[in-house]
Amino acid sequence: MHGWQTMALGCRVNFQAPGNSFQKLRCRVNFQALKFTPQIEALGNKLICILQEKEPFVSLHLRYEMDMLAFSGCTHGCTDEEAEHVKQLRLQGMCPLTPEEASLVLQALGFGKHTQIYIAAGEIYGGESKLKTLRTGFPNTLKKEKLLDSEELRPIQNYSSQMAALDFMVSVASSIFIPTYDGNMARVVEGHRSYLGFKKTIQLDRTSLVHH
Repeated sequence: MHGWQTMALGCRVNFQAPGNSFQKLRCRVNFQALKFTPQIEALGNKLICILQEKEPFVSLHLRYEMDMLAFSGCTHGCTDEEAEHVKQLRLQGMCPLTPEEASLVLQALGFGKHTQIYIAAGEIYGGESKLKTLRTGFPNTLKKEKLLDSEELRPIQNYSSQMAALDFMVSVASSIFIPTYDGNMARVVEGHRSYLGFKKTIQLDRTSLVHH
């Protein structure tokens, strides 16, 4: 994954400038040559096949994880001034959406109750209890931990970057990709989907959403 990002950054050029044909070709060759390990490729492709066998699916990059939370729990021990600062960050759209907010957004966008939703994320803060509202609104909500056998995931389950690589593969292959936070993962997935033919990605206006 790190190699992918490094190579992608190395190919950041102005494609409008004249004389860049060779550089554009070099970038495309490098891009096509980048591969995950055979183990990751096999698991990622298995996940994609399981999901696609049922119906088109939405990949929801739900970044409601401990390391990304600027609210809900992280204000414990903060001064009133610090807690207010966190609140202002949230009002400026600088926090990932909660699972409850994501559920409301999906419904507002017109996705039906039986839409197949793949959660591209690590461990959700608060566990399954936090996903209750999302699962109620969308019963066909799935995670890699439920789609693959525990023995298949065991060799990589303690390596967050390898687990994220599976989410990356599934997100790139999804019918629609919806990030709830515009971090590195979301940007790389969106860029790859554009490269493959401008596959649909829905970017959310978090600033407007939190005020509603």
